Amino acid sequence: MDKTAIRDAATLILLRDLPDGPAVLMGQRGKSAAFMPGKFVFPGGAIDPNDAQVPVQAIAPDVQVSLTQDSKHTPTAILAAAIRELWEETGLILGTPGTWHDAHQGWRGFAGTGHLPSAQGCAFFFRAVTPAGRPRRFDARFVLAAADHLASDPDDFSRAEDELSHLQWVHLAKARDFDLPFITQVVLAELTAHVNGTRTDAGVPFFRNDDEDRLVTRLGGAAVL
Repeated sequence: MDKTAIRDAATLILLRDLPDGPAVLMGQRGKSAAFMPGKFVFPGGAIDPNDAQVPVQAIAPDVQVSLTQDSKHTPTAILAAAIRELWEETGLILGTPGTWHDAHQGWRGFAGTGHLPSAQGCAFFFRAVTPAGRPRRFDARFVLAAADHLASDPDDFSRAEDELSHLQWVHLAKARDFDLPFITQVVLAELTAHVNGTRTDAGVPFFRNDDEDRLVTRLGGAAVL
């Protein structure tokens, strides 16, 4: 496999209202990781072939339409990948009670909890391509969901795999104090505007990374940054 080729990926931004303000779920990548070593990130990763066959519940019609735009993957595959990465990296379940007897490889642990993956409340929030010259490159769709839709304890990370350490709910007001990738800083700025009610609804921001100006456009719209 060409490791410099751009792979499609999905990231889950989980937003939680805490008594002292909104927070997002983040964890730290290993310092020896090939991609973004030591950085604090949202759960996410590459879309797997099996994700397209997953019975994702409750996909909103507008999300179905927006995730179809300029994508070789179905909305089901993108949302499934985001939910699976959340499960693998944090042990949290974004799902609804249900029996899944024929779960594919990579999903059997999730199915074993007695849940079907659910996109209830999920929104297509951001898209970004990793800059050229990095050891791994991804075309990532960022999906936003509220922690209220979790079917598990939001503070229980006991079933998480070891890809992310220091899993925690990071207050938006303090998130930029962490060691973050540049694109995560951009997404957090957009998320803060969303929480404050100042975000435009003109379309999903797309950070293309295909020009010297690192232009951000909105899917179907004009440049915004």
